[in-house]
Amino acid sequence: MTEKTSVSLQSILVVDDDDKLRGLITEYLEGCGFSVTGLPHGEQFLETVQELDPSLVILDIMLPGKDGLDLLRELRSCSQAPVIMLTARGDDTDRIVGLELGADDYLPKPFNPRELLARIKAVLRRATPEAKTEPAPDLPLPVELGSKCGLVLNCQAQALLVPDEDTETGMVSVELSLTECRIMETLFQRPGRAVSRDTLMSQARGREFFAFDRSIDVHVSRLRAKLAEFPRFKNVIKTVWGTGYMFVDS
Repeated sequence: MTEKTSVSLQSILVVDDDDKLRGLITEYLEGCGFSVTGLPHGEQFLETVQELDPSLVILDIMLPGKDGLDLLRELRSCSQAPVIMLTARGDDTDRIVGLELGADDYLPKPFNPRELLARIKAVLRRATPEAKTEPAPDLPLPVELGSKCGLVLNCQAQALLVPDEDTETGMVSVELSLTECRIMETLFQRPGRAVSRDTLMSQARGREFFAFDRSIDVHVSRLRAKLAEFPRFKNVIKTVWGTGYMFVDS
């Protein structure tokens, strides 16, 4: 049974088997104006997501039965709802795997409720489209970014178009995550120039990351893996040691 079933534009689903912590999070966030639903495990997770269509999910990694990473995999098969992972583990592996699977942020336990609230607001700002205004006729909004080497980044479709003579259209569409798309967009706009990890993550995630946060490397590795299927383009993203990465547009 869920603890609360009301829905609002700013609804949050909290999945944590610690009854006390789940209750405290629910009470605190409801006091901040959110509608909160709590689950102690993942048995009704997808059903609850489909019913509530939450604005954000707070997902503990250590859960009975299916753990938080399993639930995140299931969620990403049917929803792009923003996710903040909670973990009591000190190993970076869970954090990196969570980000690689599509989590938007993470928070180690124990944490200050105010920090959780700040992270929720930051993630929701990134996930909520800003009010759009009609562009001036001579300044159309960019939809595609091209490159000398033939790659085309379709920002609207969130896809990278790769030249391939064996296809009817001459191009293969490679699906990107939102973070991967923003990383490619940042690199495309600076061809031949080293871009720092901090700059890439700030542009891709909408906030400053700590200097030791290396999750950007995970996202770049995933991009490289997708490009590696096309030998001509497998080395277009170069590592600049001590700095970050460079898009080699040649």
